[in-house]
Amino acid sequence: MRFEWKIEFTVVEQHLEQVISEMPILPGVLNPYGTVNAGAILWFADVTATILVLGSPRASEGMAGFPLAINLNANFVSNQKEGKLKAVSSFVKKGKTVSIVRSIVFGENERLIADVTTNHVAAK
Repeated sequence: MRFEWKIEFTVVEQHLEQVISEMPILPGVLNPYGTVNAGAILWFADVTATILVLGSPRASEGMAGFPLAINLNANFVSNQKEGKLKAVSSFVKKGKTVSIVRSIVFGENERLIADVTTNHVAAK
């Protein structure tokens, strides 16, 4: 059995202390119930957090310093079936070794979808 997902997102704002991204809800991210798969929501939050920790350089395969997630904690509060999601990632702690990021995922009308905290360490 073969499955194929398509996930798209756009960074709409990037600052030193915050990144905001938007993800359209496409058919490939929906679960059989018709809402966004929890894994897609978590992926979206994690990628937005990773962009925040990485800062301005563009990621490249095997690069030193890429912020690897070492812990993820997610609280899924609600969901939706269409439209778009917005992730807002901000530092809890910006460290030299470990950084902690809180990403809030919102749905339409600023409805809380998920509250995700990730810890990142720089790859060597």
